[in-house]
Amino acid sequence: MLIITRRPGEKLMIGDDVVIEVIEVSGSSVRIGIAAPKSVPVYREEIYSAVKAENTAAATADPGQLPEELPAQSPQKSSPPGS
Repeated sequence: MLIITRRPGEKLMIGDDVVIEVIEVSGSSVRIGIAAPKSVPVYREEIYSAVKAENTAAATADPGQLPEELPAQSPQKSSPPGS
C-alpha cells in the first residue's frame, strides 16, 4: 500500500485517467473528489462489499426456496405529457 501525505487542494493520479483530490480535512474526516472515466466504476468499499455479498447470496440461492412464479405486474397507464 502506498501511503502519502496530501493537503486540501492537492491531487494524486492513478494511471492517466483517474484524479483524486483532497477537498477538505476536518478532524478525523477527509473529503475527497474522484474524477474518473465512466468506464471506471468508483464505489465506497462498504457499498461494494455489501453488493458483492448480495450477488454471491443470490447466485448460490437454493432454487427450492425461490418462488415458483413471480407475481404478475399490472401494466402502467401512461398519460400524455402536460396532462
